[in-house]
Amino acid sequence: MTIKTLNVSFEFFPPKNQESITSLWKNIKRLEPLKPKFISVTYGAGGSTRDNTHSLVKKIIKKTSLVPAAHLTCIGTSKKEIEKIADDYWNTGVKHLVALRGDVPIGEGKYKYGDFKYATDLIKFLKKRHDFEITVSAYPEKHPDSKSIEQEYDVLKKKINLGATKAITQFFFNVDAYFDFVDGALKRGINIPIIPGILPVTNCKRTLEFAKKMNCKMPPDLIHMFKGLDKDQETRKLVAVTIVYDQCKKLINGGIKDFHFYTLNRADLSFAICHILGIRTLG
Repeated sequence: MTIKTLNVSFEFFPPKNQESITSLWKNIKRLEPLKPKFISVTYGAGGSTRDNTHSLVKKIIKKTSLVPAAHLTCIGTSKKEIEKIADDYWNTGVKHLVALRGDVPIGEGKYKYGDFKYATDLIKFLKKRHDFEITVSAYPEKHPDSKSIEQEYDVLKKKINLGATKAITQFFFNVDAYFDFVDGALKRGINIPIIPGILPVTNCKRTLEFAKKMNCKMPPDLIHMFKGLDKDQETRKLVAVTIVYDQCKKLINGGIKDFHFYTLNRADLSFAICHILGIRTLG
């Protein structure tokens, strides 16, 4: 029996070796009883784990009761490749895709785009091929490549017009920034669900580096909470759960009922947070 007042989804990345495969399945099985709306599977940088992503998504359908949402990026990929992947997914029963542009390669001079330049190009192509459910990304604190928050809304609008039905945000820690973004979206006629992306922080240094890259502000008091805990993993976990619980409660008090957890392939923190929030399995 599952007690559930909120909706959750979880994100995993594909394993690179046998040890990671064993660990990943253990973590997926741990979260399965929570009956998430879906679980998403990412690509590595530049699509480096593309084959592993496809394999993992197919196994999730065969081995679990979970509904997978496969990430699909288009940078450096031809239409023929995307066509083949899309057909394979559709025929396998994967009907939900997370359509993203992907990272532009660094250190190659001025990058020459191929068949796809933006996520909007990918969405348009996919919807013509099959009637996929398309989820897209959103950036409450503005994507690093966006010149303004207005451009952020314009891009999101275009994605919706092409067929996107929901968005998941980049992780954030400033709850007010999320609510401001959602309010701004509603004022501009953007009515699709904008699901908050939640990241339980266990490695503060690495998260801070990525947050700077993605234009995500980490509050000084959050950084201070992890000081002196570099070699104390258990305490870091407790701090992480406390921070995310506080964040989720603020979101719930603001009317949010859907959450997407970036698990980093570890179920323990996401499971604990869900349990505290009332999403749990009994018996």
